[in-house]
Amino acid sequence: MSDVGKDVNAASGMNATETRAADWVLARRLTHEWGEADQAALDEWLESSLVNRIAYLRLDAAWERANRLAALHLDEAEGESARSKWPMMLLRVAAVLGVVAALGVAGFYAMQPRVKTYATEVGGHELISFADGTKIELNTNTVLRARMTTSERVVWLDRGEAYFQVNHDSAHPFVVISGNRRVTDLGTKFLIRRDPNRFEVAVVQGRVWFDASGKQSASQTALLTKGDEAIASARSLSVSKESERNLARQLSWRKGVLVFDRVSLAEAAKEFNRYNERKIVFADREAANHMIGGAFPATNVDAFTSAIQIAFGLRIDDRKNEIVISR
Repeated sequence: MSDVGKDVNAASGMNATETRAADWVLARRLTHEWGEADQAALDEWLESSLVNRIAYLRLDAAWERANRLAALHLDEAEGESARSKWPMMLLRVAAVLGVVAALGVAGFYAMQPRVKTYATEVGGHELISFADGTKIELNTNTVLRARMTTSERVVWLDRGEAYFQVNHDSAHPFVVISGNRRVTDLGTKFLIRRDPNRFEVAVVQGRVWFDASGKQSASQTALLTKGDEAIASARSLSVSKESERNLARQLSWRKGVLVFDRVSLAEAAKEFNRYNERKIVFADREAANHMIGGAFPATNVDAFTSAIQIAFGLRIDDRKNEIVISR
């Protein structure tokens, strides 16, 4: 590795894969003798691991953006200076590396030209279609940002739940970032739900690569295939196989309904509270522990409370923004 490459990696806190990716980017862009053997070696490294490919594509894209930025500031100097091309090239490289080093690896996520924000209100639902054929459905109270370009496809799920139908492109991986967790599409349809204390991924079709950064990186890594559901908390990751029926139940919100299969009233109420400003609360534990099943309109909380009043003989007390249920 060159001394410049070492300086950049030290400044940006890169891991081993990112360090190697930086070496390849520098070599391909700055080596005049780059030939078929070099390209073959790079291709072999990229094909050996999806993580390698993603690291390289991110760093190469960041280089390109930084290079364009540096060029804007250096063009005038080039026109007025009689210096040789090589010193000017060093100046350009120094400027580019300065940007990359200052940003670091985390900065690649933060550089967000052409990022668009999408949001739904409580009880809302929105379908987003992109030029590449990818579709994303947003559930209630969800915030998602997207940068979809010809060279990069990244979305940030900041809050809530979304269903992804991704048009696969191996040269341009589709990546979902949610906090310190990341899901990379391998040709699939999948559901992601982000709650304050847990993160869920359910794969309906195809495969996704799930990983995390920081303290969770070693324990929260998994290749998920059709039917897999991963549930991650701050300290753990569990993966289970779900039936098509259960996956369909999780996606019932796409049709505006909530489907329950023998869950407690407390669990059902928790789901209803995601879709309605008027919240269901229980005055006693016994009332909350009744079990229920069936399909209910997600935004019609009155229909749900009327049904459980009839079924279990419970008392319903409507208090402005709360519906209090008791024996």
